[in-house]
Amino acid sequence: MDSEGSQDTGEGDGGEEDKNGVPEQEQATDTLEQSLGQEQADGADTSCDPSHGVIEEFTDVKHESEFSLETNFMEEESRDCNADKRDSDSSQASSEDPFKQHMDKELEEKEVEKLSTLPKTSSQSKWPRLGQLTFSSTLETHKTLKAEKEVDVKQLYLHKPLESTWPKVNKQFLSSVNKPSDPSFTPLQRELFCIMNTYWDLFYPERSALTNGEEIRHAYCLHALNHVLKANAQVLSNNAKRRDQKPGTDRDDYRDQGLTRPKVLMIVPFRECALRIVHIFISLLEVNDKRKIDVSNKKRFKGEFGSDPEEKPPNLKRPEDYEAVFAGNIDDHFRIGVAILQKSMRLYAPFYSSDIIIASPLGMRTIIGAEGEKKRDFDFLSSIEILIIDQADIYLMQNWEHVLHLMKHINLLPLDSHGVDFSRVRMLNLNNWSKYYRQTLLFSALQDPQINSVFNKHCFNYVGQVAVRNVPLSGSISHVMVQLPHVFRRLEAENLTSVIDTRFQFFIDKVLPEYRDAIMSHTLIYVPSYFDYVRLRNYFKKEQLNFTHICEYTKKAGVCRARRFFLKGEKQFLLFTERFHFYKRYTIKGIRNLIFYELPTYSHFYSEICNMMAATDSSVDATWTCTVLYSKYDAQKLAAVVGIDRTAQMLQSKKNVHLFVTGENE
Repeated sequence: MDSEGSQDTGEGDGGEEDKNGVPEQEQATDTLEQSLGQEQADGADTSCDPSHGVIEEFTDVKHESEFSLETNFMEEESRDCNADKRDSDSSQASSEDPFKQHMDKELEEKEVEKLSTLPKTSSQSKWPRLGQLTFSSTLETHKTLKAEKEVDVKQLYLHKPLESTWPKVNKQFLSSVNKPSDPSFTPLQRELFCIMNTYWDLFYPERSALTNGEEIRHAYCLHALNHVLKANAQVLSNNAKRRDQKPGTDRDDYRDQGLTRPKVLMIVPFRECALRIVHIFISLLEVNDKRKIDVSNKKRFKGEFGSDPEEKPPNLKRPEDYEAVFAGNIDDHFRIGVAILQKSMRLYAPFYSSDIIIASPLGMRTIIGAEGEKKRDFDFLSSIEILIIDQADIYLMQNWEHVLHLMKHINLLPLDSHGVDFSRVRMLNLNNWSKYYRQTLLFSALQDPQINSVFNKHCFNYVGQVAVRNVPLSGSISHVMVQLPHVFRRLEAENLTSVIDTRFQFFIDKVLPEYRDAIMSHTLIYVPSYFDYVRLRNYFKKEQLNFTHICEYTKKAGVCRARRFFLKGEKQFLLFTERFHFYKRYTIKGIRNLIFYELPTYSHFYSEICNMMAATDSSVDATWTCTVLYSKYDAQKLAAVVGIDRTAQMLQSKKNVHLFVTGENE
């Protein structure tokens, strides 16, 4: 199953462009490969054949006992005269541990009923670094969280060895101006981790691959690993207590597990992202050079998730944000289980023996399957306690349906017992209340109604939700560097579902007739939705208009031909999809008239497309035009393009809005 709009490296190239569309890999990969080191002899590391991987996703009888939580115990540490005192101290501290507080909270039936029926109440708060936050909760007992100005690592209840390894691993992001009292977090990480560590759901829509992406990745990796280590330590400790317990005594005190073992699900767009996450995990678990963590299947992992330096294309001019997003191995169909047990980590662990699953939406979709399919499984998602969806905006360019499909199959009661010891399963899992305890962390580069919908409709955490809601004061229109009149044409739709048809009718009745004259040649029509593109293409064919078209599925030769016809004026119109621009970022030459059929998903694409007009040597600047279609349902996208003040004015006015803005006079 291909992901819709997924990058096909053999398509879409034009003329002088690269052969495979894969950008140059960042130097960081060398460090990642060094960290993975040389592969140790491991009988399980047999084949890279995909069919072999599918088998391993669920069964691995040979290594089952080695990585089983139930058959292992806490390692005995050397004890001294202060051991008993330490035990009592740790017992007292554990009661204040956010992990214990969150997982040990026993919801009552009436509270669960409230969570599933009552609307959330919300409040606003402003934090120094994150800005405007909206806190939403159904249970009144939870108050707005306050930002910690300083954080002592020792007060975060990090599991050993994270307390000592985190400052070293995170050192690359810290500046010399960092406060001595807070030497281990950047201001952004401090506020994000404050929310993560107290188990609120979080939506952060200002993640940038260029600036703060790696900072954020390190913060959520710390939180995920901290959660898993604590959960596993609890099980291993209870194993020893059960072993030493006299026969016949009550064993109901040791409910410390879910119905299946996987606790953390991390959704990322490309294999390179999974590679970096595993690298961070290894760095956080290695206390020093003498205490190296034993990582199995490293060689296979490096082969399947790394990228070959020989495949680097020649240096091409691409925007910096493109280079950052598409660094390394950009395959978008993968999934891998990771088991963590004391001083060892197993990559490619069977899902039912994994603590963490790292996957792409497409990787999850092909294993969850559809109703009626024989080979499908989603029981391993039954007891997920932390769901991390990173770079959510990219899935809008792949196939958003895969994300929705995943959300419908997470935290459901498993169809099979999978050998679980029901005497160890938490009551919250047996009651089918897992979704009320699941923490969801959602990171995106932008605000989008579809992403908002997942956060609002599929997150049920009893603690509540926190969303960053900063409004753009100036939009991307201020980065348009060509002298260009912008005409924003408002269309009136009765409701959200009717917008698609209304826009199409408005375009063919009101806008297109103005451009059919031969004098309005070189008109590029930018279309964000593939379905709108197909509809327009079919209409243009039926009307026998002089046009060409480029989408994410257009073959290399077709792209070259379309670009050439458009530049020379042999074709009056060029239909152009947003996904093609996202995956290729070619400069289209010859544009004199621009029509944004809908506002772009990424606001910076607006100025990027407008600035393409300067790519053609021409003295006809005065004839350049730009027309944008919008409705009242496009408020978020409109604000990102023209700024919040202009948006308010434009939504109140029923008239077309004419703007003449360049970066020089903004």
